[in-house]
Amino acid sequence: MPKSQIETIPSPNGLSQQMEFELALEFTRIVEEAAIESAKTMGMGDRPKSDQVATEAMRRAMDSVPMRGTIVIGEGERDQAPMLYIGEKVGAKMPDSVALPEVDIAVDPLEGTNLCATGAPNSITVLAASERGGLLHAPDCYMEKLVVGPACKDGIDLDAPVKYNLKMIAKSLDRDVKDLVVIVLDRPRHEKLIAEIRATGARIKLIGDGDLSAGIAAAVMGTGVHAVMGIGGAPEGVITAAAMRCLNGEILARLVVDKPELEERVKKMGIKDTKKIYHAQDLAPGENIVFAATGVTDGSLLKGVRFFGDGIRTQSLVMTRSTGKVRFIDSIHVHQEPDFKVRF
Repeated sequence: MPKSQIETIPSPNGLSQQMEFELALEFTRIVEEAAIESAKTMGMGDRPKSDQVATEAMRRAMDSVPMRGTIVIGEGERDQAPMLYIGEKVGAKMPDSVALPEVDIAVDPLEGTNLCATGAPNSITVLAASERGGLLHAPDCYMEKLVVGPACKDGIDLDAPVKYNLKMIAKSLDRDVKDLVVIVLDRPRHEKLIAEIRATGARIKLIGDGDLSAGIAAAVMGTGVHAVMGIGGAPEGVITAAAMRCLNGEILARLVVDKPELEERVKKMGIKDTKKIYHAQDLAPGENIVFAATGVTDGSLLKGVRFFGDGIRTQSLVMTRSTGKVRFIDSIHVHQEPDFKVRF
């Protein structure tokens, strides 16, 4: 970044719209590099390897970004993860006298590691960022979730029966309940939920992994997904909330704190009310939010990484909240050889 741009940052403690835009481009590059590396392991059946290469690529790329970043949601606590651990400082090394944006960052280097390892659809690399304090520091536990798009966000209730919520969603979309498609993680804990959805006549799309990408799809028209219901990871819930703030969608969520040791840990993180129902605004309260994701395998929202003789093609989604931009970016990364050819 040119020195003149660094000096025009209005405050080192936040993000201007200009910096939000510039960081969006940098973050897109980060998720692209992580996607490319993980895609090289696609279908090999090595889940830990797929996650490892994505994490390493994402961490390397962060070292070149002019920012003072802190990982608030990542690969786990410091003693559990060698990099992208919670609390890790990231960004290009510059003197303290240089004004740089201070940002909180939530990452999932490879959402859907099993999907990548088996070559199944909807594996993505993803990152969300905001000014300090702009993302909830969620504990690594389960979370009840209900995710919908803009038209449905005012009529849902996490404590209401499934039948009620589906009727409200259908009414908001001016369609019948039988026309709805609801995504649910295929887990034994969801047997009752699945039965209740089917009893209404709505259709279900069961997925093995990847409720984050499913949540994004629910907020984008034309994907054929109208809601996401069930219990998934809390960290993924926060990243989904960041996407909802950019897409004008909604997520209602509540932590699943079902063990004494987990309750104690949650309280140490500053969360006093474990029964609280969170909205997207609560999980991602930041004013300046950047969200970036790249497809690893083909999905309902993004195409996966494609390799060809002279290069690599990626498709990414990058969003900035305050500027109201939602971009789908198709990139071709060509090998720098004298006779390279760009393919479409």
